[in-house]
Amino acid sequence: QVQLVESGGGLVQAGGSLRLSCAASGSIFSGYVMGWFRQAPGKEREFVAATSWSGDTIYYADSVKGRFTISGDNAKNTVYLQMNSLKPEDTAVYYCAVGWSSRPSSRPEMYDYWGQGTQVTVSS
Repeated sequence: QVQLVESGGGLVQAGGSLRLSCAASGSIFSGYVMGWFRQAPGKEREFVAATSWSGDTIYYADSVKGRFTISGDNAKNTVYLQMNSLKPEDTAVYYCAVGWSSRPSSRPEMYDYWGQGTQVTVSS
């Protein structure tokens, strides 16, 4: 069993930055992939970024490419999402997820465990 706890959300002005953290407890090891998704009010959950356990394979949604960076600290079982140049359309609840897979995926159904989410609000 894996538990995920996100932190780092908050209110920021457009153009600002935030760093989200997702701490995993339980059996996490090589072979897992970790991802970030987000869901805005009235919208479906959408993919943001994902990484392999080793960090050698990383994917980003086109909407965040060049602004967001996903990274991990295997020793701490923690994955981060550094968000720069934030826009009001980035406002959403952000979720981290962990799945057992050979490659990171943008598909939510490929992930087995989810955190409770952290709110990110970007004001204009």
